[in-house]
Amino acid sequence: MNSAVRLELMGLPDTDENELRRLRGQLRRSLLELDVADVRLARSSGDVPSGAKSGQLIAAGTLVVTAAPFVLRQVFQLVDTWLKNRPVRGIKVELGGRTIELSDASIAERERLIDAFLASHEPADADETDIDQMQTLTS
Repeated sequence: MNSAVRLELMGLPDTDENELRRLRGQLRRSLLELDVADVRLARSSGDVPSGAKSGQLIAAGTLVVTAAPFVLRQVFQLVDTWLKNRPVRGIKVELGGRTIELSDASIAERERLIDAFLASHEPADADETDIDQMQTLTS
């Protein structure tokens, strides 16, 4: 089963929408090199201006990546590496209703944050599931 990860670029104070779109395109091309199912431009979650068609606004710096759970770590590693030397403040990552922000933390802190975040989304270990099932059968 695939998971959808929402990536939102957080620009610097002087970053405009055109710059965010350009950076989003760079990140999207890099993500497509991974074994992901899809990388789409995200729809804006804000209010739609009067006269605009609902759901037609694209969020300037936001992508939605669809990938198998075992590929998510690669997605996070790519995003973390991509952030270096880019004119962005960070990237907000949303997965399963939970959000983390990859930004000014040290490399070790980001690695711990990513590990903890992904661990909270991993299914229970197969061995533990087998033990639980065996205990249920023998009870």
